[in-house]
Amino acid sequence: MIRNRLPLVAALGAAALLACAKGEQTSQSADSTARNLTLAPTESTAAMKDVPAPATERAKAAPETKAPAKQPAATKPAAPAAPAPLMLATGTHVPLAASDTITTRVAKAGDPFSATVSQDVKDAAGRVVIPAGATVSGTVTAADPAPNPSSAGKLELAVTSVSVRGASYPIDASVVSMDTVMKGRGVTKADAAKVAGGAVAGAIVGKIIGKSGKGAVIGGAAGAAAGAAAARASRDIDIVVPKGAAIGIKLNKPLTVKRA
Repeated sequence: MIRNRLPLVAALGAAALLACAKGEQTSQSADSTARNLTLAPTESTAAMKDVPAPATERAKAAPETKAPAKQPAATKPAAPAAPAPLMLATGTHVPLAASDTITTRVAKAGDPFSATVSQDVKDAAGRVVIPAGATVSGTVTAADPAPNPSSAGKLELAVTSVSVRGASYPIDASVVSMDTVMKGRGVTKADAAKVAGGAVAGAIVGKIIGKSGKGAVIGGAAGAAAGAAAARASRDIDIVVPKGAAIGIKLNKPLTVKRA
C-alpha cells in the first residue's frame, strides 16, 4: 500500500515543485514588469536621447551667385596712321603775286614784304602741295634807286616762309624773276645839286660870249636850261614792284608740308 503511494507522492512533489517554479517565474516576471513600468519613463527618455534625431532636410543652399565673368577690356580701335606728308623737290618753281607795292623810294633793307601763291603748286604725282592763295613772307635785302635813267638800281627780295592751311613752314628759295617798272621822281633839289656846277659854268660862258648884260642873261638862261637838262638826266629813278606784280621763286631745298 505504502509502495503504491510513493509514486503518487513523488508525482505530487514534482507537481508542487513545478508549481513553485512557475510561481517563482511568474513572480519574477511580474516583478520585472513592475520594474519596467516604474523605470519606463526614465529609460524611455534615455532611449530617446540615445536615438539620433531623424535627419531633417538640409536647408536649401542659396544659389551661388557667380561673379559676372570679366569681359576683356574693349580695345580702342587703332588710330589711323597719319597720311604721309607732301614734298616739293629742289628746283620747283613757285609763282607769286606781290601783296603790296614795293618801291625803292620808301623801302629799305630789312623791311618785310608778303606775296600770295598765284596758282596751285603740285608734286611729281600731281598732288597739290601749296594751294593757290597761300601766303609767302620775306624781307627786302636791298633797295637802291637808279641814280639816273641809264642805271638799273637795285631791288632785292628774299623769301623766308610759306603758310599752308594755317601752318607755317620755313622755305629756302631764291627770287628768280620779278616784274618791275622804272619810275622817275622828277627833278629834285638833290638832282639839281648834282649839276649845279654845270649851270653856273653855262651862265659864265653866256656872259663871255654876249659881252653885254643881255648876252649874260641869255647866256645865263641857256646855262640854266643846260643845268636843268643835266639835272633831268641825272634824276633818281625808282624801281617799283606794283601790287599784284608777278614774282617767281625757285626752291633751293625740298619743301615738305603736311596733308590737309
